[in-house]
Formats: sequence, structure tokens, C-alpha cells
Amino acid sequence: MILLKNATFIDWQTLDFIQTDILVEKGINGKILFSSENPSGFQNPQGLKAEIIDCSGKIVTKSFAVGHHHVYSALARGMGAPKKNPENFYEILKYIWWTLDKSLDKDMIEASALATAIACAKAGSTFAIDHHASPNFIEGSLKIIAKAFDRVGVSHLLCYEITDRDGQEKTEQGLAETEHYLKNNQALVGLHASFTVGNDSMKKAADLMHKYNSGFHIHVAEDRYDQDHSLINYGKRVIERLNDYDVLNSKTILGHCLHLSDNEKDIIKNSNAWVVQNTESNLNNNVGFFNAEGSGEKLMLGTDGMHSDMLRSAQQAFFVGQAFDIVDYPGIYNRFRNVHHYLAENNFSGDGDNNLVVLDYQSPTPINKDNFLGHFVFGFDASQVQHVISVGKLIVKDKIIQTVDEQEIMQFAQEQAVRLWERMNNQQ
Repeated sequence: MILLKNATFIDWQTLDFIQTDILVEKGINGKILFSSENPSGFQNPQGLKAEIIDCSGKIVTKSFAVGHHHVYSALARGMGAPKKNPENFYEILKYIWWTLDKSLDKDMIEASALATAIACAKAGSTFAIDHHASPNFIEGSLKIIAKAFDRVGVSHLLCYEITDRDGQEKTEQGLAETEHYLKNNQALVGLHASFTVGNDSMKKAADLMHKYNSGFHIHVAEDRYDQDHSLINYGKRVIERLNDYDVLNSKTILGHCLHLSDNEKDIIKNSNAWVVQNTESNLNNNVGFFNAEGSGEKLMLGTDGMHSDMLRSAQQAFFVGQAFDIVDYPGIYNRFRNVHHYLAENNFSGDGDNNLVVLDYQSPTPINKDNFLGHFVFGFDASQVQHVISVGKLIVKDKIIQTVDEQEIMQFAQEQAVRLWERMNNQQ
């Protein structure tokens, strides 16, 4: 157990501020107990030993979660330019990301997952929803990622990207990997995007989703190319096509959703599916700007593999949204926190009350319930993350990962990055 002394606790839903000691229980179903609700307090409750952390002057609140991530991109930072300069979104995929994911092997995937989990934890996230692709190392790839995240102490909801872009054999391997993992783990049925998934593969993926009572995790209308392809080949828009397969349930995550018609927005709004926004990735790929108008309230935020810092994602979505979106202070905070509602609504484990972040936020101005959202948008950043508790276990203490040797893993990751870049260069 962990005892957080002298904490300023902020309830993530009501934004109420409570001055209290907090006892944190371990385990997937662990709870948090407040001394403010027990007049006698507790120093060593029930005779159990607790690690004591003084949180004087610190903020304690629920930790964060990533609504859409890409482990496979972790070793991309600093890589060389592609041999052909991409001229559009399809060429960005073809000459950069599809070149990268085809080059991944077991060690590269493991290094990517470990580095990503560490980055999530140090930025205050104890849960990540990931969308993975490694066409030349499919079988067992999700288990590698899961083990790496478990080592660091970050909970997860994984999927493998099913796609026809590498031929039918790879499609079948993707379906098989998905089913094998779904049998024993909480997971989603991942697909790349409508324009790389034909009707036969889409039906097989939908059947798999229904068989295991899961949901889709798919990129939707990230670029106009996706819509143009769907209209030409299927005579309908992307969301209309997906809706025909009855996959828009409460577990389904629709990534990006930039180029939607009013009818598509109505379909999403009247379904139980969730939309995940990825502002910085959209800016980087020059594909357009997200606008939530008409899409309903089931909207959360992701990083799309650009980084693992959800505070940064929220702030960028807010600033860009001033010109292109309908978003205010409460709205961006709701998007930031909606991932918790998604996970709870669908009974996914690993995001309970005993997931906490301690922020060393030293503000030159007062902070309280009434002005908290102003501090959230303009003041908070990942450098203030001091301690992180995941399912009751301290995984970051004084900004240092406690569960693994970070220096050793970073050295391993750098070695794998060099191997990856060499493979990519030879493949292009």
C-alpha cells in the first residue's frame, strides 16, 4: 500500500479540491481511501505497512490515458528522410510509415513498446490504447507489446492492424493474430483504414469482432483519399460502409474523422462508437483540421504515435481548435478525460481509482475549483509529473521509473533504432 500524506486531491470528475491523506490499495480492483473522510485519520491502517510519500504542495489526481497510440513509431525519431519526398498523404504512408512497419522485427517491437510505456508513465499516463502494425512480424507481436507494457506497469488495450495492403496471406495472419490475442486478453479488432481493407476482409474482421464481443479500432477519413476511395469502390462513404457491417458499438474507436459528411456525423452521433482526435499528427501530415460539430459527445484524445504526452495533446487540440473547432475549456478537459469513460463503459480493466499522478505544480497564481481549467490549459505540462501510481503500484518516483532500468532500455532502443533505419534504407 501507498500513503500519500498532505495531498491536495483534485477529483477528476467534479474538480473538487480536498486536503487529505490518501491510502492507495494495490491490485486491479484496488481503491483509494481518504483521511478527510475518517476523522481519526490513519497512520498505519489495519496494521499494514505502507510506503509514505509526502505530497505537501503537490497536486494529486487521477492519472491520464492515451486514446490512440502507435508503439511501432517509437524508433522513428531522428530517422533519415525517405528516398522520395512524399507529395500527398498516401505517399507519406507508402514511403515512410509502411516502409518503417515492414522493417520491424521482434527486438525492434520490444524496444518500441518498452520505450513507449516508459514515455507514457513519465508523462503521467497509466493506460494506453494502441494500434499496432508489423507486416513482416505479425504472429506474437501483440504479446510482445503486452509483456513490455506490463514490465513497466502501464495498462493497455491492444489491437493488430488488419489490412489487405500486403496481400491476402498477411491479411489472414493479421486476423489470426487478432483472434489468438482476443481469446485471452482484453483487446480490439484493429484495421488500418477503409481504403486498404476490401469487403471480404472487412466482413471477416466484423465477424471476429462480433464473435468476441469486441470493437473496431480503425483510422477513418484521416485524408480525403479515404473517402474518395470508398465512394469509387463501394459507392458509399467510409462511415456508411462501416455501418453496413454493424460495427459502430460502444467499444469501437474511430481515429481522426476529419473529412466526414453530415450524414456520417449523424450516424456516429446516433451510434455508440467513439471518435479519437489526433491534432498534432493531422498537422504533421497536412491532412486538415478536426471539427467536432455534429459528431456527438463521445470524443477522446490520442497522440497517434507522435509522442506519449496527453497534456500536450490536449493543449494543442485546444489551441488549434480556436480557429477550426468548437472547443472551450470544459470541452477540451472532457475530451482529455473521456478515455476513462470509454474504458469504464466497456468494463476494460486497468484504469481504476488507484491510478494516480502527483504533479509538482508551482503556480504564481492561486489554483482552485473555479479556475482549474485555466491552469489545465495554460499551466500543466509533463515536466511537473513527480510520481505515478498504476493499479496501486508506484511506477514513477521523483521522476524516475521504478519498474525497469530506463538507461538499459534506452540503450537497447537506440541499438534497435539503428538496425531499423538500416533496414528501411535497404527497403526503399
